[in-house]
Amino acid sequence: MEHAQPDRPANPSVSPRRPWVVGVSGASGTPYAAAVLRALLDAGESVDLVVSRSARLTLLDETGISFRDAHWREDLGAWLARGADGRPGTFPVPPLDDVRHWAAGDLGAGPSSGSYPAKGMLVVPASTASAAGIALGLSKDLLQRTASVTLKERRPLVVALRETPLSRPTLQHLLALDEAGAVVLPASPAFYAGATHLQDAVDFVAGRVLDAVGVEHGLYRRWRGELGEARAVRAG
Repeated sequence: MEHAQPDRPANPSVSPRRPWVVGVSGASGTPYAAAVLRALLDAGESVDLVVSRSARLTLLDETGISFRDAHWREDLGAWLARGADGRPGTFPVPPLDDVRHWAAGDLGAGPSSGSYPAKGMLVVPASTASAAGIALGLSKDLLQRTASVTLKERRPLVVALRETPLSRPTLQHLLALDEAGAVVLPASPAFYAGATHLQDAVDFVAGRVLDAVGVEHGLYRRWRGELGEARAVRAG
C-alpha cells in the first residue's frame, strides 16, 4: 500500500523569499520610511510592507498621498518618488516587483506567523503608541503582531522612535524593548556627515536603521576620524 507523499517545493534548490518587514506607524516622519524602503530595494532586498491606519493619516498630511489597499503599488510609487521636502519626482520609482503589501488589519497575514520566512522587521518611524504596544505584546494590529513575532523568533527588530520629549512610561517601554532584544534607534540625525539639505538628515537616520541590521547602503558619509572632513567636502 502506497503512502501519500507530502508536498515539496518543485525546485528545492531555489531559496525561499525572505523579506525585511517594514512597519510604518502613525508618528511623523514618513520620509524616514521612504528612505529605508528605497535603500532596501536598491540593495536587492525583498520587502513586506505594513502601513498602519494612523500612518495613512500622517502620510496624507505630510505628502498629500492617500495610501489605499486596492491601489497600494501606485501610491507607494508616488511616495517613494517624493523627497524629504515633499517635492514629487525627486527620486526615480524603484522596481516594486519584490514588494508585498499586507493590510494593517489582516491578522491572518503571512508575517503574523513565526513560520513565515522573514529576515526581521524595521518599524520606521515608530510612534510611542506602537512602541508601547510592541513592548506590552498587545498585537492590536498587524504591525504590532509582526513585531511580537519577530521578537519571539529572535529575529532582528529595529524600533526607530520619532518622539520628543520622552515620558517615563515611554522610557520604560523602550527599556523593555531593549531587554527583549530589539534595537531602539531614535530618529536623531547627526551633522558630522556633512548634511546640507533636509534629505541628508533623513538619509542619515535611514542609514543607521540599515546599519543596525547589516544591510549595505550609501546613504551617508561615514566618520573616518578626520576632523573637518565634511566641511572640506562642502567647500570643495
